[in-house]
Amino acid sequence: MNFFEHQAQAHRESKKLLFLFLLAVIAIVLAVNGTLALLWIWMKGQYGTGIYTYPRGFFLTNTAVTLLFIGGGMLFEMSRLKDGGDAVARMAGGRLVQPDSRDIQERRLLNIVEEMALAAGMACPRVYVMDEEDAINAFAAGYHQNEAVVAVTRGTLSRLSRDELQGVIAHEFSHILNGDMRMNIKLIGVLYGIQMLAGFGQTLLDIGMRMGLSRSRDEKSLPWQFIFIVFGLALFVIGYIGIFFGRLIKSAISRQREFLADASAVQFTRNPDG
Repeated sequence: MNFFEHQAQAHRESKKLLFLFLLAVIAIVLAVNGTLALLWIWMKGQYGTGIYTYPRGFFLTNTAVTLLFIGGGMLFEMSRLKDGGDAVARMAGGRLVQPDSRDIQERRLLNIVEEMALAAGMACPRVYVMDEEDAINAFAAGYHQNEAVVAVTRGTLSRLSRDELQGVIAHEFSHILNGDMRMNIKLIGVLYGIQMLAGFGQTLLDIGMRMGLSRSRDEKSLPWQFIFIVFGLALFVIGYIGIFFGRLIKSAISRQREFLADASAVQFTRNPDG
């Protein structure tokens, strides 16, 4: 199998997993609707009658509110994570490598980055070095291509051959070119939105428990206490089950994007050994 076939396979698997991620969100919406429907039947005394009626727009409203929680949390988290690549690299302890650097290792790094930019057909990103890191590691950061950066550790520069370093840089270029950073931020945002839904359930559960402590002063609060506890617990459980499976799917997607980056690196370098 050549690198183009590997890339096509990684793209296919990524699309399948993204579809599963979408199905997980749909399952959460359906579970919330189902819980509210059962609570409504119980409140109206329709249980066991076989005739169930709901207000106009009942399920549409439930769906909209649930998606609002998930979408609002996603947008909030995305806005927090969409800092420029330079900000991310500096947070990781990176130092910007100047184009006129006299350091031999840094000159080699800059030359390789320029070569891979030409091979990938994209603008040359800024380059950072994490001087305090002796381990072999690298990353690309930035929401858009025009603000992307590539960062490598000092250990990467000192311990890898030129071919190996070229392979690492080509791998990171693939992440930039294929929009992996944007995809990752969006998936993190959706997971945060689901977590907000679970957090709202925790809040309702706490309210219901507090209502139970004060029930002796107001016996009429029992139905509302039951509703808050049941619905809060349901949201809490649904949310964290969604987070669990969402993280599993996200990890699988990340793995496929790593396979794609490896295959793209071979395309850019034409050097599988490196």
